[in-house]
Amino acid sequence: MVVVTEDNGVRTIALNRPEVLNAWNNQQYDEVTEALLAAERDDACRVVVMTGTGRAFSAGADLSSSAYADDPPKHGIRGFLRTVVDFPKPFLLGINGLGVGIGATLAGLADVAYMAESARLRCPFTELGLVAEAGSTVMFPALMGRQRAMWFLLSSEWMSATECKQAGLVLDVYPDDGFLAAVQAQAAKLAALPTASIAGIKRLIVDPGREHLKAVIDTENATIRSLQGQPANREAIAAFREKRKPDFSSL
Repeated sequence: MVVVTEDNGVRTIALNRPEVLNAWNNQQYDEVTEALLAAERDDACRVVVMTGTGRAFSAGADLSSSAYADDPPKHGIRGFLRTVVDFPKPFLLGINGLGVGIGATLAGLADVAYMAESARLRCPFTELGLVAEAGSTVMFPALMGRQRAMWFLLSSEWMSATECKQAGLVLDVYPDDGFLAAVQAQAAKLAALPTASIAGIKRLIVDPGREHLKAVIDTENATIRSLQGQPANREAIAAFREKRKPDFSSL
């Protein structure tokens, strides 16, 4: 589910479930978390780039495989997100294609995020009868401003790569052709700099809000759990399986 490569201190972690658009299940959360922990321990790794294989970055939670009903995970979504928040080295995202749900909200946790020209993001939480996750209720307003973040999270509408850059959610947009190489070239610039300086600056930026961000993520997850199986969520799942639009008119 994960392909890990390295070149001159830049470690690339690629989500590798292209048949389901790199949707997340517990096994993928565990494998990516283990890859990040290994990167943290390995002095040869100086920067991490996360991307996707195929035409998607990630389609979010794998609803079709009951991702959250798998065998109890070692890390799961909570462990994965905490590992990202605590990761001491630069963590870059190369959003190579569509990103939905956590495939979009991860942009808020990246140190730097880039998008391919054809990529687009969507946070469909209201259409699922749920709430946003991955700290996006804090990080998106910080990056995009309150009103833009509010609309993106409430409306379930798509945002293009250009719109994401204009909003401040990603740093830059590169052509689809050669996209990953362009992101890795940016990562290589950081990998060539002193690790103590890089780590120190990241720590100084992240530390003041780190524990608050973890608490927000836990609150988001608890709220999601409280809404799962409620009428709106049941209607959303039924509509997904029946390939129709959900009807929330009485909800």
